[in-house]
Amino acid sequence: MYFSIVFKYIIVYYKVVIGMRKLDATFIKGLSNKKGEPNWMLEFRLLAFEKFKELENPNFGPPIKIDFSKLKYYKGDYNAPSNDWKKVDNKIKSTFDSLGVIDAETRYLDGVSNQYESQVIYTNLTNNNIIFTSTDEALKKYPELFRKYFNNLINFSENKYTALNSALWSGGSFIYVPPYTKVDRPLQSYFRIDTENLGQFERTIIIVDHDSELHYIEGCTAKNYSTTSLHAGVVEIYVGKNSSCKYSTIQNWSKDVYNLVTKRAIVEENGYMEWVDGNLGSAVTMKYPSCILKGDNSRASSISIAYAKEKQYLDAGAKMIHIGKNTNSTIFSKSISENGGVSNYRGKVEIKKSATNSYAKVECDTIILDEISSSNTYPDNICLNSTSVLEHEATISKINEEKLFYLQSKGLTEQSAKDLFVLGFMSDFKKNLPMEYAIELNRLLRE
Repeated sequence: MYFSIVFKYIIVYYKVVIGMRKLDATFIKGLSNKKGEPNWMLEFRLLAFEKFKELENPNFGPPIKIDFSKLKYYKGDYNAPSNDWKKVDNKIKSTFDSLGVIDAETRYLDGVSNQYESQVIYTNLTNNNIIFTSTDEALKKYPELFRKYFNNLINFSENKYTALNSALWSGGSFIYVPPYTKVDRPLQSYFRIDTENLGQFERTIIIVDHDSELHYIEGCTAKNYSTTSLHAGVVEIYVGKNSSCKYSTIQNWSKDVYNLVTKRAIVEENGYMEWVDGNLGSAVTMKYPSCILKGDNSRASSISIAYAKEKQYLDAGAKMIHIGKNTNSTIFSKSISENGGVSNYRGKVEIKKSATNSYAKVECDTIILDEISSSNTYPDNICLNSTSVLEHEATISKINEEKLFYLQSKGLTEQSAKDLFVLGFMSDFKKNLPMEYAIELNRLLRE
């Protein structure tokens, strides 16, 4: 009896401290063993960890000051994912209910996946023609399909945080849309951090096979603490021939989160990829959704907003790489800086020699709401053939005092006038969101 009680407390202790132990090979082995992974995944994790130790922080963008010794690298000792909210821990259920996630599921979604800390805790799918599950479950249930696409588009060695994600990945969404399948309503994943100093490392893989369509929505929030948390996700998207994929996200992390994310799509012949990317939260964001236009006549677009306020440094943008002939890309970036915030556009467009008769356009618009905020544009535009066109334009301006005066003369307060000005500035972005998300964005902007 005594030994049984001691063993029980050892197990409880292990579950608690696994998120706080020193990050080393022993920790990674324990994590992989806990998940019941095949040997090749453990070897991959260990290789990525060695690369993480070698690599330095990016030499561009905002300063990154993360004390890795203080982070918790895993917290996920909950039950296996359920498709019944009644079987989910009441506290976790209440959290997602207060965020409006449960209500949205029944109203306008074909499937949902909700991740709490390091683990997907709830999945539900109404469209049985597709695969939509957690990435952990996909490794077990669809090992060949998983291995075909995992780490194929974004290599673990690309930067310090792709390496860290590869060593520690947990959770995320795995989606496979088979040929000739149109997903009529969006799929949604929601990621939540409630633990202080937590690192969240989800891995998302989306495959839209040929002649198919998908709209995927992502939401992110965290409880606010005075110490640093880290979100370092990796997203790989494969858009097949004659297919389309739309990826919409509104990132509203708390202001103690470093949001360092790598997202990339590859688009085959006549395919179309659309990024709709909102960045409102976090202390620091570095995120540049990318498209590789591999197939002839493939297309891509990115429309993004970044709203940086006090103690926020948002470095965001997009990348478009043209390889196929007659390819087309557009980047529309809107940013706002207020109360000392820094909001930068950083992007790259490269039209390869092979991408003849292609077209790319970059348009960056910024407004600065006071004297202590700033915004910069860092474009990298390359055209390597004479039959293609690459356009770039950028505007940075302060809020129009005459328009503010006019609005105030109609009875609005100065703050209400600024709010209206900002909402109008963001109107193009909101048009690309489902109605429920556009309403939520309006609320977040006013706050």
